[in-house]
Amino acid sequence: MSSAHGSHSGHGEQVGHIVGWPILVATWAALMVFTYITVAATYIDLGSLNLWLAMVIATIKAALVVMYFMHLRYDRPINALVFVISLSALALFLVLAMLDTAHYQQVLIPGYAPGMTPR
Repeated sequence: MSSAHGSHSGHGEQVGHIVGWPILVATWAALMVFTYITVAATYIDLGSLNLWLAMVIATIKAALVVMYFMHLRYDRPINALVFVISLSALALFLVLAMLDTAHYQQVLIPGYAPGMTPR
């Protein structure tokens, strides 16, 4: 074989980062704990904070999945920056939509929530 075909270096061969079993098991355990906390939180009446608590827990769980199962923690920093900016934009849009819905719900859908008192 010639040296051009016999060597694989320089041919775009990329070796990914291999995450060890202890990290994967710890991540899985953390996801199970947060799932338990999510279920337990449904039995506690925090009023309007229930939705916010569920969103925070879901965000933490999503970040764990992206960071460790999808290997973003070991990838180039620009990819993490794109993820954080995207997650921030999504959070902003969700917060604005939830605030708008909470404010105009009685006006847009009369009688939809009879237990709620108008402001």
